[in-house]
Amino acid sequence: MRGVILAAGQGQRLRPDTDRLPKTLLPVTGTETILDTIVRGLAEVDVTDIAITVGHAAERIREHAPVLESRYGVQVTIVDNDKPHWNNAYSLWTAREHYAAGAILVNGDTVHPVSVERGLLAAAETDPRLLLALDDHKELTEEAMKVFIGYHGVELIHKEQPIATAAGEYIGVSLIPAGVAEELTKALEATFTRDSTLYYEDAFQLLAEAGRIGTVSTGPVRWTEVDDHADWALARAILQADAAGAL
Repeated sequence: MRGVILAAGQGQRLRPDTDRLPKTLLPVTGTETILDTIVRGLAEVDVTDIAITVGHAAERIREHAPVLESRYGVQVTIVDNDKPHWNNAYSLWTAREHYAAGAILVNGDTVHPVSVERGLLAAAETDPRLLLALDDHKELTEEAMKVFIGYHGVELIHKEQPIATAAGEYIGVSLIPAGVAEELTKALEATFTRDSTLYYEDAFQLLAEAGRIGTVSTGPVRWTEVDDHADWALARAILQADAAGAL
């Protein structure tokens, strides 16, 4: 099992802090960036072969890769996204050889506890589908990547669906099994070929329609996607509280 981290985006809502820095490298503790927390979590579940897609300010992640390897005992492969102005369906497709044998996929702006990865790996032992980490505890918003679950698993993954019928929010962490990897690659290519502004969740939707996607509850955990400065402040607060609780 490998790790794939998507970190090619421009982080426009976090400017000027991301003018020359990928948002995944924004600091969230005294010593760690968002990317550090993701890599540390993967290493804690023995996922130590990690591919990171890069685009905007890619050289900064290249510079930080040896630090990640030294700190967390991982091996980092940099995957160049030559179209960072496109959306992340293309970005994930560029890492297709790295998830082909199975991978945990993490959005490079998602701060979350390692219990999420543990839950996905445990569920994958008996469930062969692509698995989404689903927060089915928090109050949903219109902006949330909402998931509707039917008889055969996930039937709809999209922000623009009714809150009342959604089972929860996809938090940006998933497990891609080897048995679904080829289908995913084809779905991603079909998605960004149709519209370069689409998300990889739009490709997931194609798999959902074929009954190929399931979910794993995150439980009542604290997490955030870092899209703007308020999210960044929340990420720092979550990690500060986690550190205090560990003392």
